[in-house]
Amino acid sequence: MPSASSAASDSSRPVPSRLWRDSDFRSLWVGQTASQLGEHTSLLVLPLFAVLTLDAGAGQLGVLRAVGQAPILLLSLFVGAWVDRWRTRTVMVLTDVGRTLALGAAALAGLLGRLGLPALFVVAFAVGVLSVFFDVAYQASLVRLVRRDQLVRGNSALEGSRSAAQITGPALGGALVSLLSAPVAAASSALFFALSFLSIRRIRHHESIPEHSERPPRIWRRIHEGLRFVVSDTSLRTVCLASAAFQFSFAAMMTVYLLFLPRELHLSGTAVGLSLAATGPGALLGSLLAARLPSRFGYGAVLVSAAALGDAAFLCVPALNGSSAVTVPALLAVSFVFGFGSQLVNVTVMAVRQAVTPDGMQGRAAATITFVGMGMTPLGSLLGGFLAAEWGLRTSLLATAAGMTLSPVLMALSPLARLGRALPALPGRTADPRSA
Repeated sequence: MPSASSAASDSSRPVPSRLWRDSDFRSLWVGQTASQLGEHTSLLVLPLFAVLTLDAGAGQLGVLRAVGQAPILLLSLFVGAWVDRWRTRTVMVLTDVGRTLALGAAALAGLLGRLGLPALFVVAFAVGVLSVFFDVAYQASLVRLVRRDQLVRGNSALEGSRSAAQITGPALGGALVSLLSAPVAAASSALFFALSFLSIRRIRHHESIPEHSERPPRIWRRIHEGLRFVVSDTSLRTVCLASAAFQFSFAAMMTVYLLFLPRELHLSGTAVGLSLAATGPGALLGSLLAARLPSRFGYGAVLVSAAALGDAAFLCVPALNGSSAVTVPALLAVSFVFGFGSQLVNVTVMAVRQAVTPDGMQGRAAATITFVGMGMTPLGSLLGGFLAAEWGLRTSLLATAAGMTLSPVLMALSPLARLGRALPALPGRTADPRSA
């Protein structure tokens, strides 16, 4: 629980009634948007760097992508424990500096013809590690910056910018590589992180964090505290289980889906990319409506219905057959609905998680849920490949898409479904002191 001094500090801080009047929130939003653009641009630029400049093969490219994603599974719990003991502004600023230097060095070495694959692996891993720190920190930072009744609007704005970055980042990275060169594109990604640094360092609010003891608890104890807190809270425990079920089934479904589109529906690479890109606009709409729908219909109703709508959308795909003139619009609609429902769930769940979690536990709670959910994706991908080989693509796609609906079922059977139009409060706290 936050200390009395923390509550006093929060209540004394003049927070504008309108979220966008808060200069600190604007700085966070601009910085997070620039950071997400840099992250999603680099996710495409680094593989293209390897393929076009270093002539990497398929196996080497797979290793490069795995190296960049590995920090999510390896470090999330540790990062959550660490972030809770530091000011999130400091963490975000330092990670932006690190990513700027890493990508800037890679760009310079590439322009000089001195960057090899081993060095590119190091850069990808470093950027992945620092991105884990930034992502955990920005999720924990919002609850320290805004009033409790502004969490949904704040999350909606931040997740909306993340959705926009998911749409424009890869497209921008591909265009830069095509029009200029891979090293220049890497330098452009570094500039986004530099912009994030310049914006976030303007945050002036002095965060209240738990006081450091002379002998701070060991990292494993802090991780255990985070795990125990999430498991002991019914809402967070349900979020963990629903996230794990979704990520496992979604990873399996996507493995089959990426085979189904070109082999069963005979779509070109451009059509496949277009079909997947429709998720972004749907997610952007979901982020915008997440600021209004829960307060009108209730958090529980929005969570369950949005999850059911988005996850069930892919059940229609196995029935598709015929020309691309028919299938592509249908796939666009499926991706749009899925993006809308998923992002609406993401924003609402994040607001609930932040509301029921003490300030000193925010980073560990976010990291624990990320770890449990994302930890299931490798197993899901393996299952999807096995099912596609044994059962065929249509049957496997139907089975894995049906598995995704387990997530809304778990939420519907839990106390999450009974949440009303107000966010739940921490035990012993009837109202947010910042809303006074």
